[in-house]
Amino acid sequence: MTEPAAAKPSWDTDQLPEGDEKVAAVQNMFDAIAPKYDRLNRIISFRLDVRWRRRTVRDLALPAGSTVLDLASGTGDLSIDLAAAGLRPFSMDLSFGMLNADRSGVPLAQADILRLPVPDSSVDGVVCGFALRNLLDLPTFFRELARVVRPGGRIALLDVSVPGNPVMRWGNDIYFGKVVPRIGALLSDGAAYRYLPKSVAYLPDPGEMVDELVSAGFSDVTHTQLSGGLTQLMVGTLR
Repeated sequence: MTEPAAAKPSWDTDQLPEGDEKVAAVQNMFDAIAPKYDRLNRIISFRLDVRWRRRTVRDLALPAGSTVLDLASGTGDLSIDLAAAGLRPFSMDLSFGMLNADRSGVPLAQADILRLPVPDSSVDGVVCGFALRNLLDLPTFFRELARVVRPGGRIALLDVSVPGNPVMRWGNDIYFGKVVPRIGALLSDGAAYRYLPKSVAYLPDPGEMVDELVSAGFSDVTHTQLSGGLTQLMVGTLR
């Protein structure tokens, strides 16, 4: 008797999911890939991800002892860098699988970062690495950041980007569209690493995100493309 074919995971789809379907797919996908997530990041980015996170902490520019939320914290890489800089990080992620693989040793909690279990004006800063495209509603997230950060506090938001240079964009499309999914299939979850390169399409134009941060209450908002536009970093101060 033929065994029934296994059901495809919810993130294994040609069409990017929306609404509640997206939230569930993202949570389940990160639960699935958590055990090998760090190793794949290093391989796929040629360790550039280490440089990008350190730049994020540097541009956050908060004094030692500041309390910082690391949102969508994954396995805690940014929290490790924050602690090394003398800051006091608290790690939050929707994925229990990621939190279970956390190596940072900092306090952590499972939480929906669109509804943070944190009092108003209670932290000095927030970082978020490679998660903006996975959120259901960016304007709501930006307003939530403005709620929990004290006046004068800082945010630093890091995510993937699309290079502006046509040659780099072509190479980026080939690498992340063809090569990365094959590496992911060999070492982790092929469907997840087909989904992740496509998910950049969720991100609005950089100018739109900057405007939304300003509308939420942040000033001195800057947008910087890193490594020729492979990633982008937005930094701002709460008015």
